[in-house]
Amino acid sequence: MYVTFDDTLVTGNEMIDSQHREWIDRINQLMKSCETEKEKQSAVRMLDYMADYADFHFAEEEKLQREIGYPGLEEHLKKHEEFRNTVKELHEMLEEEEGPSDGFVKAVEENVMKWLTYHIQSFDRSVAEYRYMRDNSEML
Repeated sequence: MYVTFDDTLVTGNEMIDSQHREWIDRINQLMKSCETEKEKQSAVRMLDYMADYADFHFAEEEKLQREIGYPGLEEHLKKHEEFRNTVKELHEMLEEEEGPSDGFVKAVEENVMKWLTYHIQSFDRSVAEYRYMRDNSEML
């Protein structure tokens, strides 16, 4: 299973959308690595790679939210921390196993892929809508 960046994931913020595309690409690379290489070190490296990009992306999102005075920032921060904890759990899962098992792949699907698509469609779109409404208040 792979994630495809499509219209349901567009927020309308070019910077955020391009970062989401990149992040999805990294998740897909992790999944492909799990399918083709089945090596623990490769999966750890790809998980680290994806997690590092997530941290970069979260910092950019949080900066934007502070700049626009987004009222849901605290809840958004909690969701980002939730994801970081998920990545720690995935690392622990890999450490306990010899390689990326079917259980690990399923956990990535459930806790990374589905989490991300839901997060973009709900939380990130909410930020984009808030920004649009704030920037275009004269139209109301």
